[in-house]
Amino acid sequence: MQTSESIRPDREDESMQGAASLTGFGPFRSWKADARAVTVNGAKASLAVMFVAEHTVRIVGTPGADPASTPPVSAIVPGEPPFQVDVKETEEELRICGKSLTAVVRKATMSVEVLDASGKAVVAELELLQGQRKLRCRGPLNASARIYGLGETTGFLNKRRERYTMWNSDIYDPHVPDMESLYQSIPFLIHYDADAAYGLLVDNPGKTAFDMRADSGAYLIDPETGALDLYVIAGPGLKDVVSRYTALTGRMKLPPLWALGYQQSRYSYMSQEEVMRLARTFRERNIPCDVIYLDIHYMDEYRVFTFDRQRFPEPEQMIAELKEMGFRIVPIVDPGVKKDEQYDVYREGISRELFCKKIEGTLFVGEVWPGDSAFPDFSDERTAEWWGGLHRFYTDMGISGIWNDMNEPSVFACESKTMDLDVLHRNNGNPQTHREWHNMYGLSMSKATYEGLEKLLEGERPFVLTRAGYAGIQRYAAVWTGDNRSYWEHMAMFMAMGMNLGLSGVAFCGADIGGFVHHTSGELLARWMQMGVFAPLSRNHCAMEPVYQEPWQFGPEIEEICRRYIGLRYRLLPYLYTLFYEASQTGLPIMRPLVLEYPHDEHTRNLCDQFMFGPDMIVAPIYRPSAEYRAVYLPEGIWYDYWTGERHEGGRHILAHAPLDTLPIYVKAGAIIPETALRQHTADAGWSELALHVYCGGAGSSEFRLYEDDGLTDGYGRGEYNLLNVRLEEREQSLQLQYAYDNQGYDNGRDSLKLIFKHLPSSPADVDGLNEIRDHGEWKHADAGWLYDRDKGELFVKLRQASAGEVTVVF
Repeated sequence: MQTSESIRPDREDESMQGAASLTGFGPFRSWKADARAVTVNGAKASLAVMFVAEHTVRIVGTPGADPASTPPVSAIVPGEPPFQVDVKETEEELRICGKSLTAVVRKATMSVEVLDASGKAVVAELELLQGQRKLRCRGPLNASARIYGLGETTGFLNKRRERYTMWNSDIYDPHVPDMESLYQSIPFLIHYDADAAYGLLVDNPGKTAFDMRADSGAYLIDPETGALDLYVIAGPGLKDVVSRYTALTGRMKLPPLWALGYQQSRYSYMSQEEVMRLARTFRERNIPCDVIYLDIHYMDEYRVFTFDRQRFPEPEQMIAELKEMGFRIVPIVDPGVKKDEQYDVYREGISRELFCKKIEGTLFVGEVWPGDSAFPDFSDERTAEWWGGLHRFYTDMGISGIWNDMNEPSVFACESKTMDLDVLHRNNGNPQTHREWHNMYGLSMSKATYEGLEKLLEGERPFVLTRAGYAGIQRYAAVWTGDNRSYWEHMAMFMAMGMNLGLSGVAFCGADIGGFVHHTSGELLARWMQMGVFAPLSRNHCAMEPVYQEPWQFGPEIEEICRRYIGLRYRLLPYLYTLFYEASQTGLPIMRPLVLEYPHDEHTRNLCDQFMFGPDMIVAPIYRPSAEYRAVYLPEGIWYDYWTGERHEGGRHILAHAPLDTLPIYVKAGAIIPETALRQHTADAGWSELALHVYCGGAGSSEFRLYEDDGLTDGYGRGEYNLLNVRLEEREQSLQLQYAYDNQGYDNGRDSLKLIFKHLPSSPADVDGLNEIRDHGEWKHADAGWLYDRDKGELFVKLRQASAGEVTVVF
């Protein structure tokens, strides 16, 4: 605990000592080019310029003479072959021209400017600085610029005037806005100004500070160790930047559909009997759920890859019975391996030298849940393959999802709260100390886990959830935001945190619904559940001491609210699954800040108490106790209240009335939102009863692409999926909906296509020559036809399923 001693007036800010002595790399001395890079040597340091993609340039600065030999550290996806470059030298500068970008090196200072194909500055000037064995970067920050990204950070959407340190940390203290480090370190900054954006990835897994506070006209990047390895990713749009960043660091593979269902966890469900009682209660109360987590108490004295056979006497039978009920078990697996000569995992790790050692060669031992423990060196391919193979213990029981925790790594009783900084990671022949490699540990553990499961499951999709990660973590794991608290402020904080994680490539993210620590209330759980079912990862999790917070723990009113909103998530699964498909293809997030869709709207640029669920829905949670009203900003266009159908003109704020059972949700006119019948788990949730809800009134054209596959296997990679392209054209006296399959490789069991047109301008006179049906029951069983519900103002149309078709509605 800190006291007033921490602000004694004689204390100095050590982080700024020596900053004034940093100078540029220049003046220029020479340059050379080869197939990899253009290397520019200065009087004090050297830099290399490499075009790694058409719109991405890598700039590496080192004190040595060959920065081009610096290998990428993070999970950089192998890209295109090196681009041919053209170097033009003048007395003042070098112009290194790629396909669409040009890097201009100023000879006097060796600062770098990046230009687009039109000659417009992407980055006006990156100053590369050195001194006292440190490298630093300063970039320009105009008065109207916003800063987004930077992964999992506290505070608001716009990170300007903040400072963050990339150093994965186990933070049990309450997460507050001035907390500089959390569990994830994603050193990716997005600079947005005057409707133009660029991204800057700093590929350094050691401690690195991003300071947008010290200098009002610049952001400062201060790595503690290693090279200055920068990737400049050109826009001009925010979507361009995010998509190109994820092309560089990788995009997630499609998760299994069950991982998109509602998930229930606690630290801990203590026995097999308790887990089975929990599962039966969900089914008896008709509350949908797909996943139950097992925290550390399922293990034998916290030894990973074991079950405590007293608490869980028959885990294989339990897992099989739960799977019959539609539940998946996801157990926790931590990196700490108990130091115990009778424990086979420890013995094998020692005999094969797979654990981390100190720089002198002695085994590093640190205390975590099992007591003294050894830690696998995931930087080494042999260790990663061994660790992945150990998961056969779980897959043989029918488990296909793993929860990685404590993988910053967290170590008790160490001054650093992690491994000793002189631990040496083998790093496949390029050894690095833990001080240099720390932020890669969690990513490398999740990579080993995912790839191990992928081999063992033989075609079934794995699911991995992680607490710690680095740039590229989205390739291997979903992310949750760690030990939050049952505070209204923490509920609100997740919105900005989740949106910035999405902008940082991590589309599959969530926070513990209800809060992990402290005691939630019925009202807070209801409001958090309303928001949480719209997060990509929807998991309720809490610690041992707080009250139980399953949906039924606070009486029938709260239970019904939770049931209703969890059910809404399941009805919207076709829409959500399509958003996951889009994320896997483009890298664009599922939970989106409004600025991503409306970048020209000044009101969206720091809006972080509401978010978009895909491109067409706005979710505006209530995040204060006893509140029933809130302001909601609706961008340009026409928006409909999801519940009442009330029509709103956009480009303004409205006052939403939201009693406890109501979450304000708005759908954009022109949207096509697929919904399906409510089921209790995703194994029952095929899209055979799917209907496309068409929100008319957009006065133009719009489209939606529905994605579907079996939700379980990797067959989609072999073309076993459907991609249904639906296009709506609205005219003054009619509307036309066309559909066609761009790919049709999966049998969805549907023999008809159901359409529900909402907010029609008037009653239809004719619907494409189809028979009119007067009764909902008859429409439900008819092969084709249409029904107009005058009370609801909705047109129900059923078409015989075909590879392509259209329907025209005349008024």
